[in-house]
This record gives sequence, C-alpha cells and structure tokens, in this order.
Amino acid sequence: MILGLGIDLCDIRRIGRVIDVFGERFLNRVFTPQERVTAERRYGQTRINTYAKRWAAKEACAKALGTGFSQNVFHSQIGVVNLLTGQPTLLLTNGAKKRLQLIETQANVLNSVIVLSLTDEYPYAQAQVMIEGYPSSMI
Repeated sequence: MILGLGIDLCDIRRIGRVIDVFGERFLNRVFTPQERVTAERRYGQTRINTYAKRWAAKEACAKALGTGFSQNVFHSQIGVVNLLTGQPTLLLTNGAKKRLQLIETQANVLNSVIVLSLTDEYPYAQAQVMIEGYPSSMI
C-alpha cells in the first residue's frame, strides 16, 4: 500500500548560488553531517549536483509525508543515506520520524519502507519518494 508519494525538481544553479551566498550556515542548517561528508568528497560541479539531489530528496519526502516543511518537519531531519548496495534511501529523525509513525498508525502499518530515486541532468536535479507499507493484518 502506498502511504505517501512526493516528487521534486530543483535547479542545480540555484542551489549553487545559495551555497555561494550562505555557505556553511546553509549547509549546516539543511544537510545532515553524513550528507555533507558525501558531498564534500566530490569536487566542482559534482559536489553541487550532490547537494542539489539531496535538497530535492528532502523536498520530495516532505511532500510524501503530507506536511511539507511544517508541523515540526525540517530539512535537517530528512537525510539521504545509502544501503550497502549503494541504493539511496532516507533516514528520518525527530519530527519527520514522528510524522511517518503517525502515518503508519493511521494506516494500521507496523513498518514502512521509503523508496527514493535520484537523478540529475544539468541544470536540474530530481527526486521521487514513495513510502510503502503493508497493513498489520497481512504481516
């Protein structure tokens, strides 16, 4: 059962300009430490593309949660992580995690899975998030 679906398209150039203007203040406020480590291992345009894809993932996730960035859901609570296979997924904390738990409870789901797809083709980055769950009665 699909519990939530979100998509976002962002302009990589815009993210680059924001980083140029606000630098560390923006990066620390929006991205998790792990996301920053991942992006900072890259150079030049690839570094900016990495941040832009993660920005799009956060936006898409907030849409899938049904809140946007309100109701105690913030950018820094949604982090892109990679499974051992390299596949990206999301790790939610604090308000974002509580929102997911509320969605699970309302849908009578014990656990959900977040599916994330990322892509970029300069000057755009795109992310799609789907939150899947199975009713408790099926487990």
